[in-house]
Amino acid sequence: MGCSFSGLNALYDAVTGGGDVWINENRFRILRQLGEGGFAYVFLVKEIDSDSSAAVGGVGKKFKDPSQVSADGMYAMKKALIQNNEQLEMVREEIRVLSLFSHPNLIPLLDHAIIKAKATQEGSSNHEAYLLFPVHLDGTLLDNANAMKAKKEFFSTPDVLHIFRQVSLLGLLYLQFRMHAPEAFLTKKGPVPQLCAGLKHMHSFEPPYAHNDVKPANVLITHRKGQPPLAILMDFGSARPARKQIRSRSEALQLQEWAAEHCSAPFRAPELWDCPSHADIDERTDIWSLGCTLYAIMYGVSPFEYALGESGGSLQLAIVNGQIKWPAGPNPPYPEPLHQFVTWMLQPQATVRPRIDDILIHVDKLIPKFSS
Repeated sequence: MGCSFSGLNALYDAVTGGGDVWINENRFRILRQLGEGGFAYVFLVKEIDSDSSAAVGGVGKKFKDPSQVSADGMYAMKKALIQNNEQLEMVREEIRVLSLFSHPNLIPLLDHAIIKAKATQEGSSNHEAYLLFPVHLDGTLLDNANAMKAKKEFFSTPDVLHIFRQVSLLGLLYLQFRMHAPEAFLTKKGPVPQLCAGLKHMHSFEPPYAHNDVKPANVLITHRKGQPPLAILMDFGSARPARKQIRSRSEALQLQEWAAEHCSAPFRAPELWDCPSHADIDERTDIWSLGCTLYAIMYGVSPFEYALGESGGSLQLAIVNGQIKWPAGPNPPYPEPLHQFVTWMLQPQATVRPRIDDILIHVDKLIPKFSS
């Protein structure tokens, strides 16, 4: 991850218009942009393997799990343009957190490099970061929800619950993972039963972390024939220790400013919009986001975006007051217990909001009840 690779990238930028990128000793060709956000872009890339006779491509030799090797050499690459030390530390923390995990429902970091970039007169980035991931071309939950909404289609109640359960498990895994070795969550018999037991055990450990940006755009969906869609949680760039003691107005305002930058507004918890001068913030900020995400799995939008289309409407007021509106849904409609489940998570007062283990117990009761 030295300057030599920066020089190679600069060379290929000049020759191909930025079409080729080096991540450490491996070269990738950018095929198209998949998305963007903040100071980063995500591209579909294809590895250019200098040793075509090898059974496994160059970058694949580095993977501990052979299943992560792409048969066609296709990967997703996140490129971050880093302009200051704060952004550099954010990227380093994201890499550190991603490197902790090894689980089929968490997006794995396959390789990464942070390189010095040549400054320009326009004051371009001081560094560039390249993060390599498996590619999931079925898109995000947001992509799928938008496509289904355009066709006036809806996920079935069992699929809603199965997708949500996976997201909930991943949220709990992330909150508690820091307190135990990764091997506790990996089994040969399949992750879910052991994962539930391990995560409930880990719930008693401190300190938990919060993802801080759980939303449909950060949940990849993989469709599987004859099975519910597989949900894969991604983007840990906003993850931080969950529990914060707020003891002054200045601390409250600092938290609100941080949340405004790192937590997507339609999925942001009330206490991050209007934080009291004396408050104990905990991981239940993520529970609010999970409730919004469940609603979005059902209806394709967050439960409070309606306020943006109303004359004089305020997204913040709708969220702070917990003013949920239920749009037209499938026919037959979603069952009332599902609506009640959403409402339970969207309690404006964090102290009466459920915790993640309560949610998992409840969703496991609902799944057999509504599965045909």
